[in-house]
Amino acid sequence: MLIHHQVALPPNYPYTPISQHVYLMEPAKEYQFELDPFQKAAIASIERSESVLVSAHTSAGKTVVAEYAIALALKNKQRVIYTSPIKALSNQKYRELESAFGDVGLLTGDVTINPNASCLVMTTEILLAMLYRGNDVIMREVSWVVFDEIHYMRDKVRGVVWEEALILLPRQVHFVFLSATIPNAMEFAEWICKIHAQPCHVVYTDFRPTPLQHYIYPCGGDGIFMVVDENGVFKEDNFLQATQSLLPDQDVEYKSFKGKKANVIDRSTKGPSDIIKIINMIMQRDYQPVIIFSFGKSLCETYAMQIKQFDFNNEEEKRLVKTVFDNAIDVLDVEDRQLPQIKFLYPYLLRGIAFHHSGLLPLLKEIVELLFQEGLIKVLFATETFAMGLNMPARTVVFTDVKKFDGELVRYITSGEYIQMSGRAGRRGIDTRGIVILMAREKMAPNAIKEMIMGESDNLTSAFHLKYNMILNMMRVEGISPEFLLKNSFYQFQNTATLPALEEDLRRAELEYSNFIIPDEDIIAEYYDTRRLLDVYTHEMRQIINLPSNCLQFLKPGRLVRVRHADMDFGWGMVVAYGKRVDQKYTADSTFEQRLQETSDGQDHQLSSTDKYFVDVLLYCDKDSIVAKAADGTTTGVKPCKENGTGEMMVGYLQTGCTCRIK
Repeated sequence: MLIHHQVALPPNYPYTPISQHVYLMEPAKEYQFELDPFQKAAIASIERSESVLVSAHTSAGKTVVAEYAIALALKNKQRVIYTSPIKALSNQKYRELESAFGDVGLLTGDVTINPNASCLVMTTEILLAMLYRGNDVIMREVSWVVFDEIHYMRDKVRGVVWEEALILLPRQVHFVFLSATIPNAMEFAEWICKIHAQPCHVVYTDFRPTPLQHYIYPCGGDGIFMVVDENGVFKEDNFLQATQSLLPDQDVEYKSFKGKKANVIDRSTKGPSDIIKIINMIMQRDYQPVIIFSFGKSLCETYAMQIKQFDFNNEEEKRLVKTVFDNAIDVLDVEDRQLPQIKFLYPYLLRGIAFHHSGLLPLLKEIVELLFQEGLIKVLFATETFAMGLNMPARTVVFTDVKKFDGELVRYITSGEYIQMSGRAGRRGIDTRGIVILMAREKMAPNAIKEMIMGESDNLTSAFHLKYNMILNMMRVEGISPEFLLKNSFYQFQNTATLPALEEDLRRAELEYSNFIIPDEDIIAEYYDTRRLLDVYTHEMRQIINLPSNCLQFLKPGRLVRVRHADMDFGWGMVVAYGKRVDQKYTADSTFEQRLQETSDGQDHQLSSTDKYFVDVLLYCDKDSIVAKAADGTTTGVKPCKENGTGEMMVGYLQTGCTCRIK
């Protein structure tokens, strides 16, 4: 196994190379198996009371490092805090650590168990609240803080909580950071070294205990196509074969988004049969248990209802499910046991089917997690938060879509998101390989899928921003100000780190500029000014031509128009149809008189904007173009064919402002 080890050191620190480290005669914790090299290197750092960032794939064994830090703290009669990004992960870690060490407590927004324990498991928000409250009694006794899933710090909404906590923690505390692979891990370690004046090791390995095979399932098809094998080789022929089998009516059209509960994707009527086909294929090939990721809470339940006719558990397994379920809900009042969500989920659990999302009652989420760990759930529909560190691998992972709505727009999932979720596939020591299946609903560019599956993880970037409650909290704590947080934030560190290189680039550019000699500079300057003036006049003339009152009468089917958008020139194309926005769009069968009547009713005739009308144009485009609809109805993803390249004819749904000439 190849590992990479680096260390960030404060100035004048008396550092001894890790290779010369002498392990404790009586280790804080012993294991029944041979430790991997990266685990040994990380444990050596902990024994020297030096912070460490462990960056490795899911199921590589990062938890071993955290357990050793906890054992060492307990051995030295000190306290240790284990933080996680989500309550589900905190609950799971509490059960694991309580079983291993005994003296463990749990603090989440929902549950408080043994708050005076030596090892406290909590969410990062709870830790931050403790720091602002000034809980000196606990913090004085804390020697180690474990941050699980530290890459969650880049989250736009909650990532700032991690930075706040790391800045406010006292300097005598040491850290264990557990993370998926981070390309800029050393930059993060240097920041920790700077704000806490202590060494921070980076132990990185790209070793994956269980190799993955990646498949594409074209919706409406009957089989799966391997696109990346266990050796990481991309099979483009298989990819093209898979996407070519997609029917035109399976292309996805995107709706406008007016709220969080808006449907992200207009699902085709073939969706249910696709899920059933996938489940049948998985069961026939013995690929269960399977986690099916869907990007929406309602979708998880919808897909579960589509397979309610299946029954994956035998009578003995059903008896075990009933026992676990009954024991769990015994803590509820009799009236609460009749809650609709409880009654709705129970029949699915008996059949080995479940769903997991943030809308579930905390108790039900714990039941689902426990049953899945025990192998009593064969098919689990979950949102992407289930991939956030929960130690619940499956043999197979299925993505119901490769696009998601991130609160602003519909986009492909990033390589980092894909790695995080697909990492749930393959159980170490059980499966020889993990299976990952992408359900393809539209034609995709090979480069986009290749980058998603085989690309690097996302960089760890700061999401720091000042909030009102942050400023109010700081007013309660002596010696802390917004300036203090800003100065010590990872955001400031990342920006400051790039300054020397930017200043050098500026100096070099200024030097080149001062030494640059232009022959006939006056003539060239005059030409440049004339060219700019001509561009301005051309733009103004184009705006006048594209006014609906001027151009609509010429946009008949068959008319040739030249299309230019931003810096892309598509050349000449043929008008197929035109009209108003999506809900009033004309068809090719509409007569010119009908269209003219619509635009001459005294309301729209004098429109000064070109974005209220659209035109369908047949264009010669790059063959890798993806024809999709943006939220406003226009076509996105199309690219002009490269010079001397091979393209194909596609119909683009464009604003009339994109037509620069009408023939």
